[in-house]
Amino acid sequence: MYQPPHFREDDLAVQHALIQAHPLGLLVTFGSAGIEANPIPFVLDASASPLGTLKAHLSRANPQWRNIDPEQEALVVFQGPETYITPSWYAAKREHGKVVPTWNYAIVQARGRLTVKDDPDWLLQQIGAMTDVQEAPRPEPWAVSDAPAPFVAAQLKGIIGAEIEIARIEGKWKVSQNRAEGDRLGVSAGLRLTGDDAAHRMADLVDARGAPSHG
Repeated sequence: MYQPPHFREDDLAVQHALIQAHPLGLLVTFGSAGIEANPIPFVLDASASPLGTLKAHLSRANPQWRNIDPEQEALVVFQGPETYITPSWYAAKREHGKVVPTWNYAIVQARGRLTVKDDPDWLLQQIGAMTDVQEAPRPEPWAVSDAPAPFVAAQLKGIIGAEIEIARIEGKWKVSQNRAEGDRLGVSAGLRLTGDDAAHRMADLVDARGAPSHG
């Protein structure tokens, strides 16, 4: 991933937090069918290995898991907040007009070898952990155990597990750190006026991190 120094994010806790907030990762693998990519929801086990371990499941009908070359690293891309940035928000537009549009975003890329898990107990634990995380905010959380056990057992036969011990991880927070203060303030104010939740989240990132001194 192209990494200008002022956008780079190396704090593992910050990287993990984005994965947990945006667990639908794009799983990219290379194997007998060439490059394949599918959006897959992941669970991050932060304590399972030094950089964390990603756990997921795929449909057995999805050919990606059969085509994986076990000697090649898989790539998982987790996309955080992202927004278009109009140059109309920049103070520099009014000063000299030498401005162009851009895109702000936060993203994490994790790499590691993928291990296929064809084990009902592992799968049950994985779907249980994933469901518990997603259901936790609900007033009456649904649990896997709410479904009849024979039904759950039948459903498990239709999926296959995937585990990736993260070997390399990169974070990139491109949130206007390369702009002058007046431009950053204009971006934040413009985003907040849109009324869009994603824009407001980006405005928070610009306010919190939008300074050239941020690592």
